[in-house]
Amino acid sequence: MRIRKKKWAQPELDACPFFIQNPKDLRGAWQSAFGNGNPIELEVGCGKGTFVAEKSLKNPGTNFIAVDIKSDMLGVARRNIVNIFSKENKECENIRLTAYNVDKIDEILSSEDGISRIYINFCNPWPRGKHNKRRLTHPTKLKLFRELLPVGGEIRFKTDNDELFDDSIEYFKECGFDITYITYDLHRSDVTDNIVTEHEKMFSEEGIPIKYLTAVLREK
Repeated sequence: MRIRKKKWAQPELDACPFFIQNPKDLRGAWQSAFGNGNPIELEVGCGKGTFVAEKSLKNPGTNFIAVDIKSDMLGVARRNIVNIFSKENKECENIRLTAYNVDKIDEILSSEDGISRIYINFCNPWPRGKHNKRRLTHPTKLKLFRELLPVGGEIRFKTDNDELFDDSIEYFKECGFDITYITYDLHRSDVTDNIVTEHEKMFSEEGIPIKYLTAVLREK
């Protein structure tokens, strides 16, 4: 998603208590950023932050790391997270935002960080063949993600794009994941813990069914 430059974003992130300035320093030690031993879940390409805000509010016993490459986008995410928590009269304690290139996620996270689940929501479908490797579900990315997860750890993936979804099913299988749940129409499925994102709402209102799957790591 393209976003205009926001001069206020970086200063607000610099002053934000849940923004991590130097994520490389925490590789293998992210529990220390939260100060507890709760399980950690990861959202890659967190965008405007509404998903991770709602997810963390509903799961206070879980810690969440939200990563996006753009500080301008993370500035918007910070504001949304603060606003959503404020409406519930709560402080944001179980989210950590950080800016980093997902292509190099292994530079800031390792298997020692205990990531149990990864969320990929409405990533760029990169439909042109030569650009497919940029997809967040492409094997080049999944091979990085699987090194962060234990056997039995999972990735939850949502998209509006049929081609990306069908290709991703094969990507997951190729990279040692079992598809344990799949639906081509999430909002008519039996999934009970779905958090509706801004993109999801927009696509649904256009009549586009949301595709969703859960992939569980069976082997390294």
